[in-house]
Amino acid sequence: MSFISAHALDSTVGTPAADLEVTLYSGAEAIANARTDDNGRVSEFGPDHLGAGDYRIVFATGAYFEARGWDHFHPQVTIDFTVKAGEAHYHIPLLLSPFAYSTYRGS
Repeated sequence: MSFISAHALDSTVGTPAADLEVTLYSGAEAIANARTDDNGRVSEFGPDHLGAGDYRIVFATGAYFEARGWDHFHPQVTIDFTVKAGEAHYHIPLLLSPFAYSTYRGS
């Protein structure tokens, strides 16, 4: 299993956010890039381990909404998070709409 996984749900229509580009960064370096599947998930994303430190995951929400012809406010959603030593897995969910979003540390 990948150390990082992600999930995006589109609350506008109540469905998974399929085909949403997601990129994982360590500093300015992109270390993984994927697109959500039909269930809005990225299960295999990045390395099987990350060292302790700060990371960033970016969801390309602007392109996602533009592809659907919807007006939107956020061109991307950036979530900065800290990996602590000894952790086995981080799941990063995103609940989005064209004008708002919410996230939390998933399991």
